[in-house]
Amino acid sequence: MRTTSDLLNNSQEPFKKQYMKPFLPKGTRDFGPDQVLKRDFIFDTIRTVFKIYGYAPLETPAMESLSTLTGKYGEEGDRLIFKVLNNGDFLNGVDEKLLSERNSNSIIPAISKRGLRYDLTVPFARFVVMNQHALAFPFKRYQIQPVWRADRPQKGRYQEFYQCDADMVGSDSLIYEAELIQIYDRVFSELNMPVVIKYNNRKILFGIAEKAGITDKFVEMTTALDKLDKIGYKGVIKELLEIGISKESIDLITHILKQKNLTSIGALLLNCVEGYKGYLELIEINKYLNKFKIRGNVLFDISLARGLNYYTGCIIEVVAKKISMGSIGGGGRYDNLTGVFGMPGVSGVGISFGAERIYDVMDEKGLFPKDLNTALKVIIITYDQHCFEQGLILLNALRKENIPSEIYPEAVKIQKQMKYANDRKVPYVILIGTEELNSGEFSLKNMTSGEQQALNEKAIIDILNT
Repeated sequence: MRTTSDLLNNSQEPFKKQYMKPFLPKGTRDFGPDQVLKRDFIFDTIRTVFKIYGYAPLETPAMESLSTLTGKYGEEGDRLIFKVLNNGDFLNGVDEKLLSERNSNSIIPAISKRGLRYDLTVPFARFVVMNQHALAFPFKRYQIQPVWRADRPQKGRYQEFYQCDADMVGSDSLIYEAELIQIYDRVFSELNMPVVIKYNNRKILFGIAEKAGITDKFVEMTTALDKLDKIGYKGVIKELLEIGISKESIDLITHILKQKNLTSIGALLLNCVEGYKGYLELIEINKYLNKFKIRGNVLFDISLARGLNYYTGCIIEVVAKKISMGSIGGGGRYDNLTGVFGMPGVSGVGISFGAERIYDVMDEKGLFPKDLNTALKVIIITYDQHCFEQGLILLNALRKENIPSEIYPEAVKIQKQMKYANDRKVPYVILIGTEELNSGEFSLKNMTSGEQQALNEKAIIDILNT
């Protein structure tokens, strides 16, 4: 026989709430507490070095006008900019003919005026132009913020990731190139992360194009060279042939690229105005680097191209040793970037740290300090409600001394409270029972050694503050 309860349950079947399965957009990640502590260690290390070298902090909006972003990163970069739909009915007023053609490239200007920033350099240039009268030049800034790229996610490559940039605008001095290489050297030394810092000059690459008689295909050549580490010489040669460069020119290009000595490259480019100028610039940078006494592995690499169109002089790239990850940092000189915003003749140079890849390398190699997971210093454990109330007073005293501390929220079984303390990897617990209340001393237990001491409040604070 069916009961009233059965009827009610059956009648409610169609109205059961449907829950959506949670998921992350591709190319993005969550970071739990342990991971955030590790990332903060990276950010804090980089930020500290930036400050030591005189760079001031700056932040810009997540969104920029598409007109600000497009045309600065090359054709491939423009495709990877995340477009933001206009507010409201974004199709309202769009030409019906455009809609019927179903051509996304032609319709984008009508439905989207903004995009998520692709990097931090172009927004920085826009900021400089808009605030030029309030800035002291040379202007040096650092910026640590997320950027977005509609790239295919893979190991070490995400659609949302942080960049940590340092840039200078307002000086042609090559001392800044050497300074930025030194910043890389110092940061990775302090992160205990073995890297190779490579550098080259776009003028040298232009000299190669000039020597080969293909200056009209300079951008295409550098785009192909930028893939050398991924596709090798055979792949690069194939791409150069596909864009119409003759075999004779390619043979000359590969011959120059295989020169490892900067002096021999200077001799080959002696009659190329731009190329030889690039050679002289690198000689001067080397002079400064020798004065700075770089500690790590810094080397000239003529095949280094960095395909972004706004680089005009020295280019820099950092790769981790003994791990397949791609570049974990890069940058260079850009003489014309502010010119597109109406402020010509202002030279700049900057670098960027790829925080996500740095994190992945350090995590894989076990390079993070072991004590990063101990942000919480102590948990108070109590035996009953009266002890819990007294524990609140002690908790307040600890927090007044800036000691990261918690109290277990209920006076439940001690085993349960201790398990929580172990799960939180906390270095100390304070146990409060009737005996502790009567004596005025609390039991402080070291969770690593197991040592337990009866101490008064002041003695506990002294230990936890060390």
